[in-house]
Amino acid sequence: MVIAELTVVPSGVGPSVSNYVARAEKVIARHTNVKSMLTPMSTILEGEFEDVLAVIREVHECMFDGTVQRALTLVKIDDRRDKVLSMKGKLESVTAKLQR
Repeated sequence: MVIAELTVVPSGVGPSVSNYVARAEKVIARHTNVKSMLTPMSTILEGEFEDVLAVIREVHECMFDGTVQRALTLVKIDDRRDKVLSMKGKLESVTAKLQR
């Protein structure tokens, strides 16, 4: 299980990319084996490594709509092998430490 942060920026579409974010989120939603969390700056993905990579590839490809000729895709992957990772678990760990 891995957690990945994904940001895709289509080039040449002007200052607003919300239509492209919506397009990406629709692609992600089709992958029911990968959990996702949209944030104001990126999308967090959780799932098996190969499944997450497949989502990243499809999201990257969906940017090219005939208008977009360039896209910048940024990915950070957290792959921890000593215990199972989850978005929820990472948040709970920080929350518990804040309550100390």
